[in-house]
Amino acid sequence: MSKVAVVYWSGTGNTATMANAVADGAKGAGAEVTVLNPSEFSADKVSGFDSIAFGCPAMGAEVLEETEFDPMFSAVEGSLAGKKIGLFGSFGWGDGQWMRDWEDRCKGDGAVLATDSVMANNAPDDSALEECRSLGMALA
Repeated sequence: MSKVAVVYWSGTGNTATMANAVADGAKGAGAEVTVLNPSEFSADKVSGFDSIAFGCPAMGAEVLEETEFDPMFSAVEGSLAGKKIGLFGSFGWGDGQWMRDWEDRCKGDGAVLATDSVMANNAPDDSALEECRSLGMALA
């Protein structure tokens, strides 16, 4: 049984809804899933999981949330080489540049993106939630 972490930050609940769908997909594929917020995850926990889903909405000028999520993510980046990961999050403006930047950052870290990242414009619709479940299955 693979061990999957779902680590996310959510301000409005949209990314939390996506995180639950990712977790459901991974559980449905037989994985042991742990859902964590940024304060509960650190670099020393990366090796305890076979794969990790990271979720964060776009903030400000299409950047990761800067108070809790980005500091945690910056701290774990050095541990992501060769790690299978997935990215997801919601946005309310722009065109998803924050996700493209985040993907490039992860590839630069040597992380292996398990599948396409999932973005939802505001609240995730049924299609986005299905993509989240698929992301979870890909990580399982």
